[in-house]
Amino acid sequence: MPSLQAVVRSLCLHFPEAEEVISHGSPEYRVRDKAFARFTINHHGDGKLALLLNAAPETQAAQVASDPKRFFVPPYVGPRGWYGVDLAKGLAWKRVAELVRDAYVRVAPRILGDQAKPPPRVSKPDTVDLRKIDPFFFPKNQALLARLRKLCLALPETTEGESFGMPVFKAGKKTFCQFGCHDGKAGALFWVGSDGQVALTADPRFDIPAYMGHNGWIRLRLDKRFDPAEINSLALESYRHFALKRMLNALEGSP
Repeated sequence: MPSLQAVVRSLCLHFPEAEEVISHGSPEYRVRDKAFARFTINHHGDGKLALLLNAAPETQAAQVASDPKRFFVPPYVGPRGWYGVDLAKGLAWKRVAELVRDAYVRVAPRILGDQAKPPPRVSKPDTVDLRKIDPFFFPKNQALLARLRKLCLALPETTEGESFGMPVFKAGKKTFCQFGCHDGKAGALFWVGSDGQVALTADPRFDIPAYMGHNGWIRLRLDKRFDPAEINSLALESYRHFALKRMLNALEGSP
């Protein structure tokens, strides 16, 4: 049986001149540069395997009202009329294909929309279990998280929390380390400052993350090598940047 990603891709690329691009880390499907669908996995920790579809606001309202278990208003694009389909809630795949066609026809030039027909047959995916699809839940990545957690929580007054669905480690109320999976690869984010970014990005294991990079954060891929001494050094530098004076005193063993 095909994977869920393969089924979604085959549905969206079935229509004339449809293409796939990566947008904000998720596959997005467009026709002549206009987006009609986007596939998301646990987006910002929402716990959903979702297909977001371009629609008019009244269509969005009607879908969500008719079946709030399967349809929802997604963040960011929801105010523009898009709605989400929770693919793990048992909606028939033939129906999903029809909804994708509606979204495609909404944005496609009429000459292409007139040619758009739903696929005659839709294969079922091998699973719609988020824990088998989202790399965050893969055992190897959970093991890396456990090792990172042990290092971070050994520092004074640290706690674990969550931000946009990802584990974060805090010095008091300030996040100094974040764990997540980017392009399926586990990584840890630390504050190093702009000078530190320049030095570290010479190493291909490091890159500057979106959204946080302009504030001096760096991401280290953990799947290449987990060096406790290296990670502890990065965590300490980031911790010291955000920690209160009493935490720093406790770290140094001062009264």
